[in-house]
Amino acid sequence: MHYLNISFTHKNSTMEIREKLSYPDDENKRGCLTKLTQTDSISEAILISTCNRMEVLCNCNDIPSATQHIFEMLSMRSGVSIEELEGRADIFDDSSAIHHLFSVAASLDSMVLGETQIVGQLKDAFRFAYDNRFCGKKLARAMKSAFKCAANVRNSTDISSKPVSMASVAVSKLKSLVDTVADKKALVIGVGEMSEITAKHLVNAGADVYIMNRTQHKAEALAKVCGVKTLPFDQLSSAINEFEILYTATSSYAPIITDAIIEPRDFDRYWFDLALPRDINYNKGERINLYVIDDLKIIVDENLNFREEAARGAHRIIGRGIVEFFEWLNTQDVEPIIKEIYTKAQNAASAESTRAINAGYIPKEFEAQAQRMCEQALKRFLHDITQSIRNGSEDKHSELLTNAMTSLMKEKKEKNEKK
Repeated sequence: MHYLNISFTHKNSTMEIREKLSYPDDENKRGCLTKLTQTDSISEAILISTCNRMEVLCNCNDIPSATQHIFEMLSMRSGVSIEELEGRADIFDDSSAIHHLFSVAASLDSMVLGETQIVGQLKDAFRFAYDNRFCGKKLARAMKSAFKCAANVRNSTDISSKPVSMASVAVSKLKSLVDTVADKKALVIGVGEMSEITAKHLVNAGADVYIMNRTQHKAEALAKVCGVKTLPFDQLSSAINEFEILYTATSSYAPIITDAIIEPRDFDRYWFDLALPRDINYNKGERINLYVIDDLKIIVDENLNFREEAARGAHRIIGRGIVEFFEWLNTQDVEPIIKEIYTKAQNAASAESTRAINAGYIPKEFEAQAQRMCEQALKRFLHDITQSIRNGSEDKHSELLTNAMTSLMKEKKEKNEKK
């Protein structure tokens, strides 16, 4: 079996392409994962869809076939040609797929290096796939090891010493544009993690913050957490023309703010669209300064330079983590073989003790003792052999060893069935 990851991110794809490839709600994610696992070449799959990336991580038995299936499915959904998708995507398999997964979990592949949201997003993606039975133990092993590696990076480096996120970068951008944020009215649309972080940063900056969401009780719950006020969603068209500052990060498939509801005003407005697909479709010149995710790259680059030393340390930790993962994975492959060896040994011990008693070599009343003696002798004999198998599973020839043992056990089973 192989690990395969096909990745579209801010590094290789435009926002327009990422919008077409995004899966903002659970229903569409479930449909995608269902189609992914309908082919014989893919046994397990996880879908990671955020504002900066869309990735398919899967376990497969045929990498070319699985890759073709994924591109065909994504092309059909997005309307983007297979040729363009192939030209943009980063494709990782086996050890490179695990390296990429660990790097993503450690936030080394994020637009904002060291951001703290990605681990939660990966956990949500894994939990969704696992709970809906689209992935099992093979991808679970990889994901749990990635989370462990990410924790080691956070604990051993300064990469997250000053936690940042796309939301915090967006608020920093606002502060660079206005004299002061204090006492200015700010509207935050949406109730996800991005909205919560934005609202808290705005509150800390002294802004008068309001939360808006289609579901009012969710807006009220977030407002309570952040210590701010709410506005009903049906006031959207009037609110966007009253507020100087607006941040939006919903999961809507279509824009919620369009030219149709935007009115001219005699003051400058600062709008930040942190959603993907985008929430704002704006084409007028109404003194509106609109920033989307990809516009924040300058601040992101400054963040990258600041954390360069921590990133080098993180890469070293990831390297060790990958080695440990594959060593552990190889030992897992041989454990079923070792278990089968011991099972066959116990069956042989039982057969021989029974034969000796039936032949009259051992009195019937000593049957249990004879059985235990045979089993103990075989266990003592097999101990060093099985330990060597475990040790051998950690070297570079481990796959050859595993395949050889599997073939021997299968051959023996077939011979016994013919008798």
